[in-house]
Amino acid sequence: MSELIKISKTIKLFIGGEFPRTESGRSHPVYLSKSKNLYAYLCKASRKDLRNAVTAAQEAQKGWASRSAYNRTQILYRMAEMTEGKREEFIEVLTKTVGYTKIAANKAVDEAVDAFVYYAGFADKYQQLIGSVNPVSGPHHNFTSSEPVGVVALICNSKFNLGNMVAQISAIIASGNSVVVIMADDGAATLAPLSEVFATSDLPKGVVNLLTGDLNELYSHLGTHMEINSLSYQGTNKKLLGELKEMAAGNMKRVVTPVNEPLSLDHLVSYVEYKTVWHPIGN
Repeated sequence: MSELIKISKTIKLFIGGEFPRTESGRSHPVYLSKSKNLYAYLCKASRKDLRNAVTAAQEAQKGWASRSAYNRTQILYRMAEMTEGKREEFIEVLTKTVGYTKIAANKAVDEAVDAFVYYAGFADKYQQLIGSVNPVSGPHHNFTSSEPVGVVALICNSKFNLGNMVAQISAIIASGNSVVVIMADDGAATLAPLSEVFATSDLPKGVVNLLTGDLNELYSHLGTHMEINSLSYQGTNKKLLGELKEMAAGNMKRVVTPVNEPLSLDHLVSYVEYKTVWHPIGN
């Protein structure tokens, strides 16, 4: 009997709740850790793929923001449940492509589950913590409340950390934003199970979009895209960060720099804006 030929899988992009191949037809290999043995192929997103992802995020954002805070809490908690259900898939990817031990891979999945649960808990509580009733003179009631910034682009740290990446995404979407994520090459194969978590957690299509590709090819389009309202750069390249800040000035994008504590209220409020309302009272 002839030996069966192993067919290597291609890990697709995640855009608008669907799993398209890149329109460019390009891909690059992912190898088993510390070897040249092929694990899978990753789609290499093009500028058009990026534009499609931003469009999907823009179309989804208002509907997501209009959901009740409690509903966003439920969906984030469902993501934690689905991640737990896909633990073995995550462990396989992490051990085979990143070189984690099984113990380290289990810990990474624990951290991802914890991040979803943490921001699920905050999604319907942060408003009370950061809102205020303001003391003013005159016949007015004055109060400040928060609202999402809109479409956020997230450039992940090149040093892969599953828990941190999940915390970044969760902090962005908890308040009603949508996000386009550019995953780093290291650990990018986790797109496969992670995208399935988002696709099966009652999350509206387009709220989270995951892309793999060459950051050098895509970053300028992230910085200049007029429909991206905030840009989160979690890498360590100061020159690149400076360029992104200059480009972001074109439409006054907020640029969020690397956070020290991914699980924190401060992290969540990096992706909200404040609105102050004056309401007349009395006669």
